[in-house]
Amino acid sequence: MTFTVLTTALDALRQVTAGAVDADRLDDPTPCSDWTVAQVLFHAAGDQHAWASIVGAGSLPSYDPFDPPRRLDAGVQDTVTKAIEAATGAWAGVDPEASSVRTPLPPVPEMTPALAAAACALDAGVHAWDVAVATGQPTPLTDALAEELLPAARATAEPLRGFAYAPALPVQAGDGPAATLLRYLGRDPLWTRAGR
Repeated sequence: MTFTVLTTALDALRQVTAGAVDADRLDDPTPCSDWTVAQVLFHAAGDQHAWASIVGAGSLPSYDPFDPPRRLDAGVQDTVTKAIEAATGAWAGVDPEASSVRTPLPPVPEMTPALAAAACALDAGVHAWDVAVATGQPTPLTDALAEELLPAARATAEPLRGFAYAPALPVQAGDGPAATLLRYLGRDPLWTRAGR
């Protein structure tokens, strides 16, 4: 795939999914306060299918990604793997030099290919962070990745506040790019299960 930011984020989502499944942590709470680990992963998978169906070809998930199930017959790992495969295949057909591509985001229906890929990666990368911190895995959201995701966050988050994103949290002294991104998206970068 041409869009390395998306490859990085999808790889992170794949890795934390495997870690959560292997550790049997699917019912654990997450920074998405209403959702368990499994629900965050089903949501993330659904979002990747939505992007794939718009930028390439593919079908939408059989469930509402914004009301994700706690369990599916296919299982979490298989569901996420198929979503990543759909996304990878769809984005492989996107011309990075095109003037724009469609998005599944109603307030921002078109973007440049690079920004759209970063927006798709934003979803995967931030939910990978949600799952990692919820299940005690190392964070996949590096400062380098966050720097690549910040422009997409700034281009898409405001119209989606209250639906897809919580209100932004104040930036703190010493925040690096990852903490800045998380706070901008309404997440506490210091979230822990114990302090939730």
